[in-house]
Amino acid sequence: MKVGIPRALLYYYYYPMWRTFFEELGAEVVLSSPSTRVTLAQGLKHAVDEVCLPVKLFFGHVLDLAGKVDYIFLPRMVSVEHHKYICPKFLGLPDMIRRLEGLPDLIGVDVNLYRKDRDLYTVINNVGSLFTGNKLKIFRAYRSSVKTLQKYYRLLHLGLMPAEALAVLDNKVGDKPLNYPFELNVAVIGHPYNIYDSYISMNLTGRLKEMGAAVFTAEHVPEKTLRSNAARLPKKLFWSLGQRMIGAAFHYLDRPDISGLVHVAAFGCGPDSMTGELIERHARALRAPFLNLTLDEHTGEAGIVTRLEAFLDMVRWKKAEAAGI
Repeated sequence: MKVGIPRALLYYYYYPMWRTFFEELGAEVVLSSPSTRVTLAQGLKHAVDEVCLPVKLFFGHVLDLAGKVDYIFLPRMVSVEHHKYICPKFLGLPDMIRRLEGLPDLIGVDVNLYRKDRDLYTVINNVGSLFTGNKLKIFRAYRSSVKTLQKYYRLLHLGLMPAEALAVLDNKVGDKPLNYPFELNVAVIGHPYNIYDSYISMNLTGRLKEMGAAVFTAEHVPEKTLRSNAARLPKKLFWSLGQRMIGAAFHYLDRPDISGLVHVAAFGCGPDSMTGELIERHARALRAPFLNLTLDEHTGEAGIVTRLEAFLDMVRWKKAEAAGI
């Protein structure tokens, strides 16, 4: 039995866990192809105009799996921790996808840990029962998947990018990374599905490295550090992903070795507009170099490159000024 997982949105957070769980139950996991112009075009054709770019791209990835798998895994992510919610667009995503024609059955369970964690075990059993009636086997598959996810996070905390961490988990030897002479350290804050999808981000992290800047992201920061820094706000955020970005931004802005911060957001994302404003205010208060990049389907590569070059020129000028050069 083949289970398809779209290479978008929460794939960057949970893919190692999902893959391990299904493979332990005997399923074959199939990923959608990396994002391309065709992927986005398909998403734009079938998604409603009001949703943000990552959601439109998600539609394209789902359609890429049509005809290749028996199921598509698409949980309704309501809450992944106590008293906080995931993006509201994620709540309606399974319903929007179901109206598409020609798709295989969806594994569309609800994940809602807003009040209690034990609801997760019901979700696990409901999904696992599609593949086996053995509850012990389902529990062991879940336990193995959690261990894999923890290892994945440890690799990210060591400074690896998601693709590099996945290569380590798979015992694959990827291309040797180019050894750029990094003169600057730049924090890039945003949702992983905006930053690490090289198509919609115009290879943002790669371009920064080519320009001489080492890249640091929220995924490199342990969860405890993210939470403690986000708690500095006078009022708690009730968006889990927004809290991560706020915590990472505050953490990096306090580090003297970080030369500047780039905030990446998707046009039309309500939570991003709020967290971006909070991050920018904090950066201004510290007089730290700050660049806000907003992505949509009309974003041009030349514009992104020009703004990055100008930003790094500003960072270098500020660094030279501080050194009295």
